[in-house]
Amino acid sequence: MKSFLKKYLHTVVKVVIDNPSGSKHPNFNAIFPVNYGCLPNTKAPDGEEVDAYVVGVDKPLKEFEGEVIAVIHRLNDDDDKLVVAPKGKNFSDDEIKKLTNFREKYFRSEIIR
Repeated sequence: MKSFLKKYLHTVVKVVIDNPSGSKHPNFNAIFPVNYGCLPNTKAPDGEEVDAYVVGVDKPLKEFEGEVIAVIHRLNDDDDKLVVAPKGKNFSDDEIKKLTNFREKYFRSEIIR
């Protein structure tokens, strides 16, 4: 099964950040190395808004508008994630894995482009 989030690839989206880079995860002993938030007024299969990692910005943010460069499709969970970057900036699959490993290491996943 492929991710329903694939429709977002290469589109520009607005991410409202609820976990800025450098902040502590509210439920786990982990620090967010990247900004993490959600797309307002969307709905993911888990019933929550669509989640997104923001890569390529080195400071904590409140919101961000950028291009969806990839989807992290979780094979053992129904909560796929978008990867959003500044327009025109790209990251390899390995770079994305390294930047999101603090959370994604707990899931089996594939990167969809």
